[in-house]
Amino acid sequence: MRLTSLIEGLPESMPALEWRRSDAIDDPMIRGIRYDSRSVSSGDLFVAIRGANSDGHDYLERAVALGAAALLVEEMPSDAIRKDLPTVRVADARRAMAPLAARFFGHPADEINLVGITGTNGKTSTSYLVESILAHAGLRVGLVGTVEIRYADTHEVSVNTTPESLDLQRTLRAMRTEQIDAAVMEVSSHGLELGRVQGCSFKVAAFTNLSQDHLDFHGSMNAYLTSKARLFRDHLAPNATAVVNIDDASGEKIIGVAREAGASILRVGRGPNSTADFRLVDHEIRLEGTRATLEDSDGRFDVSFPLIGDFNLENLLVAAGIGRAMGIDHETLAAGIAACPQVPGRMERVLGSGKNEPTVLVDYAHTPDAVEKLLCAVRPLCKGRLIAIFGCGGDRDRTKRPLMAQAVAAHADCAIATSDNPRTEDPVAILADVEAGLSTLTRVEASELLSAGAAPGRYSVLIDRREAINRAILGAGPNDTVVLAGKGHEDYQILGREKFPFDDRQEARRALLARTTEQADRA
Repeated sequence: MRLTSLIEGLPESMPALEWRRSDAIDDPMIRGIRYDSRSVSSGDLFVAIRGANSDGHDYLERAVALGAAALLVEEMPSDAIRKDLPTVRVADARRAMAPLAARFFGHPADEINLVGITGTNGKTSTSYLVESILAHAGLRVGLVGTVEIRYADTHEVSVNTTPESLDLQRTLRAMRTEQIDAAVMEVSSHGLELGRVQGCSFKVAAFTNLSQDHLDFHGSMNAYLTSKARLFRDHLAPNATAVVNIDDASGEKIIGVAREAGASILRVGRGPNSTADFRLVDHEIRLEGTRATLEDSDGRFDVSFPLIGDFNLENLLVAAGIGRAMGIDHETLAAGIAACPQVPGRMERVLGSGKNEPTVLVDYAHTPDAVEKLLCAVRPLCKGRLIAIFGCGGDRDRTKRPLMAQAVAAHADCAIATSDNPRTEDPVAILADVEAGLSTLTRVEASELLSAGAAPGRYSVLIDRREAINRAILGAGPNDTVVLAGKGHEDYQILGREKFPFDDRQEARRALLARTTEQADRA
């Protein structure tokens, strides 16, 4: 595609502000688009994006040396760097990249049924349920989310919940090449605010819930909600349906935005007397799985699925509502829900090979609301003590740290505060913020926390997450439940600016094995 043709894809709201043309090659053929200078090859348009930790403008010279045919920038480079290349200046290169990527890849989103799910918590589990439902309805389905990108025979580990626009458009084109009919996408507030889903129109858009998170980015809860509402205001296809959890306090605002955008509304909610269009009327939760009865205007039907936790009933409702919005009948819904696999790192049970082991659960809960819902869901299933291991990420919203700790203090019998992903912050300083929320508990040494006859209402602090997991699992009784919260599916820990291998599930298995070995030695 010629550069001129590509730039014509910019909407009136983000025009080219300046265009330095080249006498040598005025309108080059663009063979690709890149925003990482290391991946540039001959004929590419390099987009200089300003990020939190780096600025693409610092790498213009590298992009030129690797063969960039043109540059898209926010600040015109010096002639020495430009080397007579066509250069286009825009106000926001990241936002401009989205419509350019959509145009370059032939607007693949227009060829696929897009389902978008937004909300603070529950997006991943809901997306897995929807994927299973659509597959049982006979559709070829793709998945884009926090854990992975998956379609046909392709499995890619996700970098962001919602990929950068260029990567997203490339993925959607690859899905269509594989004849994917529908794509289920987790749509984050960052993705919406930064324009990553520009060029995508969703046939069904769903809202799960809203609670405190990402205030370091958004600044306030109102701004956070406004970003979530962008999905329903700016990105709905004609005749789209909005599926909204009306049990959440923000549901009505989302409904108002969606209605103004011309969408049909499908409300989901709990209770046989709920005013929702799609209702949960009965349920039973056990460690082995969940049974529920759902109801809409076509009647009631029963479903069973392997996910546990009261909050997964909310995810079930939203997923089933999406299925109904896409015209799927009760029987197919029930079959798809029953076939949904365990979602990685979401109330995921870790089993050892020994006897008399505690129940160990790994969950991604990393907001105050998610931690509270997690522990409230586990409490009725716990025969002995509820032991929580948790931490808070560095370089992120500090105000939620004591709130997460308060949720732990309110619902766990004992807790270990430890490191999550400290990033560039001092782990000691992070844990000091966390401890402010544990004032209702008594701090003790880790060696005393789970000793025989130890009273509940106590906590310890261990910076080393591996040590915290070992202490908890080795010290727990066979009737106790150990919850590892915060990292879920992540298989790394970020220390400074580096990622190191670390998986809560693997660490839990090692601790369970060590426990079995220790018991065998004593025997």
